[in-house]
Amino acid sequence: MLQTFAKYQGTGNDFIIIDNRNLIFNKNTLLIQQLCDRKFGIGADGLMLIENDDHYDFKMVYYNADGNESTMCGNGGRCIAHYAFQLGITTNKGKFIAIDGEHDFEIKADGAVKLKMIDVNKIDKDGDAFVLFTGSPHFVLMKDNITIDDFVAQAKAIRYNDTYAKEGINVNFINTNDIDNISMRTYERGVEDETLSCGTGTVAVALTVASIKAINAGSLPIQTPGGELRVYFTQNNHQFSDIWLEGPAVNVFNGKIEL
Repeated sequence: MLQTFAKYQGTGNDFIIIDNRNLIFNKNTLLIQQLCDRKFGIGADGLMLIENDDHYDFKMVYYNADGNESTMCGNGGRCIAHYAFQLGITTNKGKFIAIDGEHDFEIKADGAVKLKMIDVNKIDKDGDAFVLFTGSPHFVLMKDNITIDDFVAQAKAIRYNDTYAKEGINVNFINTNDIDNISMRTYERGVEDETLSCGTGTVAVALTVASIKAINAGSLPIQTPGGELRVYFTQNNHQFSDIWLEGPAVNVFNGKIEL
């Protein structure tokens, strides 16, 4: 079978997106692994399906590069909204349903996509680190220097320690010496490597900084290796609502592949 797809990236976090409203795509773990493989497939951090839903513009189904269905992907959500708009499924403002609930979105004239994320009602501590769920689980650790050669090894040791090995966790290192220049790096479970950007991780970092610095409302720019994202929020006693993730969503190319 010849399968049509779109390749998207949001600040370097890249995805295969398939219009599966006809429900003919074979949701096979090995097949998804092969499609995401950067040597023998299309290559991507994850694969997403657009499916029909009676109550929303569409349904988002997300798989990590390991072929397993996963929790929410913020950059993926922004990219899939842009592709749905390109397909004529939705207008430049809409709402879709994902594994963690509903998400409003707005596609701006410059191609940037603003995506509403779920509320975050608590931030836990694990030693010096912060742990929170922003649609996916995240571990946030502040570092004096994040430009380190062994980042993946350090992050992998956290992801696979006794606390997190079973369910997995995404690991973020941040440098917050300058509140106007927050930079971060992310190791993503399911990809099992560093990615150039992580949307839910960027949200986790922004909310952690806002909690530490008692910023009750506004937005923070966050620099990822793949580019800048912005997170909007309202905070009340370390509880966050009206959270939005904004950044570019780029259609790299469209294609067809024999399955």
